[in-house]
Amino acid sequence: MSDFINVIRGNINTPGAKILAFVRIPRTLAAFFCGSALSVSGLVIGNVLANRLASPGLIGVNAGAGLAVTLCATLGIYGGWILSLSSFLGAFLTVIIISTGSKKWGASRGTVILMGVALNSLLNAFSDMLITFNPDISIMNSDFKIGEFSAVTVERLFPAAALIIISILVLLTLSNELDVITLGDERAGSLGMNTTAVRILFLLISACLAGCAVSVAGLLSFVGLIIPNMVRRLADSQSKNLIILCALFGGAFVCLCDTVARTVFLPYEIPVGMIMAFLGAPFFIYILIKGKGGHKNA
Repeated sequence: MSDFINVIRGNINTPGAKILAFVRIPRTLAAFFCGSALSVSGLVIGNVLANRLASPGLIGVNAGAGLAVTLCATLGIYGGWILSLSSFLGAFLTVIIISTGSKKWGASRGTVILMGVALNSLLNAFSDMLITFNPDISIMNSDFKIGEFSAVTVERLFPAAALIIISILVLLTLSNELDVITLGDERAGSLGMNTTAVRILFLLISACLAGCAVSVAGLLSFVGLIIPNMVRRLADSQSKNLIILCALFGGAFVCLCDTVARTVFLPYEIPVGMIMAFLGAPFFIYILIKGKGGHKNA
């Protein structure tokens, strides 16, 4: 507690205060912001694509952002606004491909997931190829693919956190439009909405959220699947309430997973992405068995 008070007062001369200011606080904030971003992104993508399984990690959005981050690393860019914006661009292009393909070919919900899985593998293969040809960045490969917060710095977190906050605030102002587009293209169009433009806008914002999270923590999986589906069971269907709850629960969930990853296996620390995979994979199978993403909704 004394170290925390010293950090608040700006006194970071003691070792404990330095660890708190430069390691613990940035790591906790990164976990919260990334969890919030991925959860809200999963909520929006699921609503826009009318598929509750269409989370950023499953349909290749995170992989697209990861490819952009790998490209930046090959150019010597490891943080700052360029990394965050590049990660967003990679995520946005991926989600546009999935959205356009599913709409053009009339793909079922199950087919959209399979398309995303295939695209996810393809984008990861490109990332692996870049790392193979650039051994200097191979050190980032394993931790980045699993997802972790041990290397987070304030300089790396700040631009991503700023974009995450702005994106969530914009979504809150557009919550009524998100409610309308969730009704489907025909009903939304009958209410005078330009569904194509609004869909692209929401996909752009969700890609920004996912891309920023990936630029900080790597390819965290299942956050955008677990939290939105849980929140939908706990709250009403109003998008504004769902966005707020996803942001809070998502941030808290990732912070909890990070704490478990740091403390349960002492003296070892495992990447937080492993904890999420252990929790997320059974949850995904549970949803499929219950018919939420299988033949009943295909």
